[in-house]
Amino acid sequence: MFYHDKELQYKVRVDKPNPVFARMLQQAVGGIEGEIRVCLQYLFQAFGSRGPSKYRYMLLETGTEEIGHIEMLATAVALNLEGAPLSLKEEMAKDQAIGAVMGGMDVRHVLSSGLSAMAVDANGVPFNGSWVVGSGNLAADMYANVMAESTGRLLATRLWEATDDPGMKDMLAFLIARDTMHQNQWLAVLEELGGPTGVHPIPNSFPQSEELQQYSYAFMSTSINGETPQGRWTSGPSIDGKGEFSVIQGKPAGDEPKLGPPAPKGHAQKEQMSAFDTIIDKAKDVLG
Repeated sequence: MFYHDKELQYKVRVDKPNPVFARMLQQAVGGIEGEIRVCLQYLFQAFGSRGPSKYRYMLLETGTEEIGHIEMLATAVALNLEGAPLSLKEEMAKDQAIGAVMGGMDVRHVLSSGLSAMAVDANGVPFNGSWVVGSGNLAADMYANVMAESTGRLLATRLWEATDDPGMKDMLAFLIARDTMHQNQWLAVLEELGGPTGVHPIPNSFPQSEELQQYSYAFMSTSINGETPQGRWTSGPSIDGKGEFSVIQGKPAGDEPKLGPPAPKGHAQKEQMSAFDTIIDKAKDVLG
């Protein structure tokens, strides 16, 4: 169950409305780095959480916080659109609307939303639910969450650099700070689970004796000239402490693929069929 408070989580103030910046803020709303993504990601991870209940409750808390961030950004979009031209015909004589559109304003903020935020990115592409990661594996999800917060914080810092509006800089500074906390929060869960030596390889519940262990910690070089990029990943103990890094030069371990004939009802080209018929005829001749 969710509850709503009429006040925003943090103040949102726009000193000088900017329709172009409103479009840029859409990326933080409905883009792949945006708040809808992390909100749904944490909530769906919580809805399917199995095991200690504290992780479910923590995810619910943070997912609910992200709803508040969506509300803040949607408010910021709306405030930045205040004063934007509603009538293109009226403004064309002054070239303001044309200038705004050519300068980067999203015309759908006029045509579709009535000067409000939408569940789209900065290019107007609708939010995509396939971006939401909820694997059922706590460690895997935490890494996905760190990535989501890292790209989200990167986006927020770029938006901070893109505006000179004091109110927008203040709001973004708050969101950047929350991204800092959430990165650390997810890393803290990983540490609590055992860190690199405890959670890896993910899933750590699968017996490594069942994998081809000669490949478990080998860097595969596909360079044709034998030059392999040397680094921490090519020698020494593996990060999970369960093996030694090595290098395997790119030598094929498999055979040349040989596929079966085209299915007659799949209607491949007759040349494909005739080539196969020729092989069959030769085989018949050999076999007598």
